[in-house]
Amino acid sequence: MTRRFLTAEDVRRAAGNEIVVDAETVVTPQALEVARQSGITIRGAGGSYAEPQPDRGPDASRAVTKLRQIPEPEGALKGRGLIVTVVGCNRPGVLAEVSAAIAALGGNVNDISQKMVDQYFHMVFVVELSGSGNFGDVKRELEALGHEGDYAVSVMHERVFRFMHRV
Repeated sequence: MTRRFLTAEDVRRAAGNEIVVDAETVVTPQALEVARQSGITIRGAGGSYAEPQPDRGPDASRAVTKLRQIPEPEGALKGRGLIVTVVGCNRPGVLAEVSAAIAALGGNVNDISQKMVDQYFHMVFVVELSGSGNFGDVKRELEALGHEGDYAVSVMHERVFRFMHRV
């Protein structure tokens, strides 16, 4: 079934003090705010408005049954893998800084790819976290590297990376 959306503009054009939406209608946060400011009540057919359950994404129940699931590849890191991408201006010590930070955070570099174009570089690390490593902490610490502005770090969970790059 196709989802319908109630936007802030729809609320502004509404006549009356109440808008009734069906169970499949998604009310945007902006529409909720405009309705609140205007004193307009948004409700569902059975009472107050409740946001519908998500029906897509790797954690949504419908996605589990409707989408083709990606099998774990041979040698997968079983939820402990990260893809770390580093891009910027080349200078001595960048590879050492990033790999030392990964090691200090409990990560092990399983694979690395590096490409140079003139004075710029692009590196991709496949990292496995130790049992004590926390994804959020590792992501925050690594993405804070490159403080001088000469390079930037991006961290993505391996499962998200595989899901995004499926064929």
